[in-house]
This record gives sequence, structure tokens and C-alpha cells, in this order.
Amino acid sequence: MIFPFRDEGPREHDGPLPEACDLVVIGGGVIGVSTALHAARAGLSVVLLEKGRIAAEQSSRNWGWIRVQGRDMAEIPIALEAQELWPALDADCDGRLGVKTVGVSYLARDDKDMAAYQGWLDEAKPLGVSSRMLDAAETRALLGAEDSPWVGALHTPSDMKAEPWVAVPELARLAAADGAVIREGCAVRGLDMQAGALAGVVTEHGRIRCTRAVLAGGAWSSLFLRRHGVSLPQLSVRSTAMATERLPQAVNTAAIDDKLAFRPREDGGYTLAPAAFSELFIGPDAFRALRRYLPLAVSGEFDVRLRTMAPAGYPDAWGTPRRWGDDAQSPFERMRILSPEPNAAKVAESRARFARHFPQMGAAPLQAAWAGMIDVMPDVVPVVDDVEALPGLTLVTGMCGHGFGIGPAFGRIAADMARGRDPGHDLHRFRLSRFSDGSKLVTGPNI
Repeated sequence: MIFPFRDEGPREHDGPLPEACDLVVIGGGVIGVSTALHAARAGLSVVLLEKGRIAAEQSSRNWGWIRVQGRDMAEIPIALEAQELWPALDADCDGRLGVKTVGVSYLARDDKDMAAYQGWLDEAKPLGVSSRMLDAAETRALLGAEDSPWVGALHTPSDMKAEPWVAVPELARLAAADGAVIREGCAVRGLDMQAGALAGVVTEHGRIRCTRAVLAGGAWSSLFLRRHGVSLPQLSVRSTAMATERLPQAVNTAAIDDKLAFRPREDGGYTLAPAAFSELFIGPDAFRALRRYLPLAVSGEFDVRLRTMAPAGYPDAWGTPRRWGDDAQSPFERMRILSPEPNAAKVAESRARFARHFPQMGAAPLQAAWAGMIDVMPDVVPVVDDVEALPGLTLVTGMCGHGFGIGPAFGRIAADMARGRDPGHDLHRFRLSRFSDGSKLVTGPNI
């Protein structure tokens, strides 16, 4: 059953707010939930605060891929750690996360695509990936598509999938069972900074004393930081996806070409999406960050369509306040769940493409279609760093569509950072200061 993405019915997590705790996690997506889980298991008293519902935004709206393939070189060791964590977490949840090794393939239409994939593989192979190149015959055999347009593929057999709308709420239940206090419907209005350091967080239901917090706010992170004078050049793009009804399981792997992405689901249907297509609603932050995004825009590597104005209440809508007081309603309370409408034309196009590629399955009857807002950065690389201007705050955001699969590992990293421990990975590539220290931005791979 598809997770409804709505703020309906009784809230599952309504834990009492303590006066004080060791760590507050802001945001109940996969990274926030994973941070709370790891912190609780490490013995910290941790409170996870979510303005709406657990995983109701992008963490339940993504494709469900748990991949190493195609990632930035700095992300690969962390993605490999995540692939070790997911099966262990699935076992802790008695197999309810839907974790399965299905492999991921990037399908090539021409020799240029094959050369790009080979270039990534040459660089990534020393890092321990299982990826390999397939020729046209091997690709047809893998997909069962005899009349296919693909000349080959980059294939990573160890890549996995899980069911996002099931997995993240299950991880939240696991975190609560391990001692984390979780509160849905409780927005954090701001940070209580005293003597130049974090002394607590101010929620719509009162203040919690703490000296450490992790901000994993996804599309809302930039707006939250701006209130405290920190500039983060993060934007959000709308991405459409859909689920078919149950179909013959003729394709048991996940794959993507330049137009269509697909993967099998636990319920016997397929999740489809229009590949790299996304839509950017123009707002004040888009204008502020224009200079940083220009190299990405002119490269032509990403299919991003511009839309005139963000709907009312969106993080970058023209009418969304950028400043508010601790005693005033925040934008996070005005829009509990960011739930954009899917692009209907792309839904129809994706279903038709899937049916053409795999006629043996017949038509692709639609079970549900949805959209989510993906938090993106100018170099297509996340920000995972302590915020120097706000001592005590760790920022984990800008996952650029990679957050679900890598989430448990970045959650573990954030929990260790909050404890003052070595995160175990080189995070220099993910530093916040790269946008202000004069460094030349190096764009991550788009393959």
C-alpha cells in the first residue's frame, strides 16, 4: 500500500518534550531518523522534532534506490557503509524495510554514454565498487528486453532497494524503542543562542535546553538557517514519480536511461520516474543563488524546467517570511507537509515508455503518482558539517536526490559529530565553507 503522504489521522509519535536533552534532531526524514537512532544507541538522550509527519516529504517520495553507482567519489565510502547498515537495520525490523539486492543499471544509448560510464568506473573501481560494464547482449539478457534501444550499460550488482514509505517510519519506531523521544507536529522555530553557542531550541510547544543539535531539514534547511543569518545556497526542485499496480515481474533490477527510471517494488508493482527531469519554481533564493548555479545550468547536463512562482507556503515562495520571532508562528507551522502535485504529462509519458520497453508486461496501470521537493546544491554534493557561525549545530542537507539510500550512514556520521567523535570519513568535500572560502566548486558526476 502506498504511503499517503498526508497529515491525517492520529499522530503516531507524540512523545512528551523534556526540559533538556543531550541532542535535538530537527527533521524527521531518513537522515534525521537515522541520526536519532544512532545517537540513542550511543547512549545520548535525544529528541527528534518533526513539524509534520515522519517521512512525509522527500524521504517517502523517492525512488527507493540504495546505490553506490554513479556517486561522487567522496560519497562512495559512505554509500558503501550505508549498504552494510541497511540489511542490519532490516533485520532489526524483522524484514519490514523491504531491503533487497536488485542491482542498478545505467543504460547507454550510444558510445558517448558508454564512455562516460567507463570514466566513472575507472575512477571508482579502486574504492571497492562492484560495478562493471555490460555490452548490448548482456544488457538485453539482464532486462529481458529483446527489442531494446540500449547499446550497453554500467551495472552494479550489489546495489539495493527498499520501500521508502514503509522503511523510514519503521526506522522511527526502532529509534523510539531504543530510547529516542520523537514528536510529530512540533516545529522548531529557531535556535536559542547564548554567549555565542547553542543553549537550546525553541519549538512551537516550548523550549528544550541542549548544547547540540542536528539540522536535517531537507528542503527547509536554507530557510531555517537564513533566520539565523547563515546563507546556504540550497534550492529545491520538484521531482515526479509513480507506482504501477501489480505486474508480472519480468524485470527484477533497477535501471535508468536518459528518459525513464524504474525498479521493482515489494508489492509486485514498479516505481517509475522520468529520469533526471525536475522543475524549479523561481523565488527569492533562486535569484540569490543564480551566480552559483549558472555553471550547472549552462552545462546542459540536467533537465531542469523553470516554473514562474512557487506555490504559497513553499520554502522559496515570494510570500514566505524569512524572519520571525520565537513567539510567532513560523513557516514550518504554516505548511506542515510540503506536498507538490506531480507533473501529469510526465506520469503519462513514463508509463507509456515503460510499456514500450517491456511489452511482455502489458500496460502499466497506475496505482498512484506523487511529487517531492529535492534539496539540491550548486555542485550536486551534500553539505555535512558543523556550522561555524552557530556553534553546537551540525548541518546535514542538500542530498541532491541521494539521501534515502545513503541516509543511515550520514545519520551515523551526524550522531558521531554531535558526540564530538571522529566520523570515520573524510568530509572535506561536504564542508559548508566551500561556498564562501573562494574554492572553485567541482560538480559531482551526472551519469
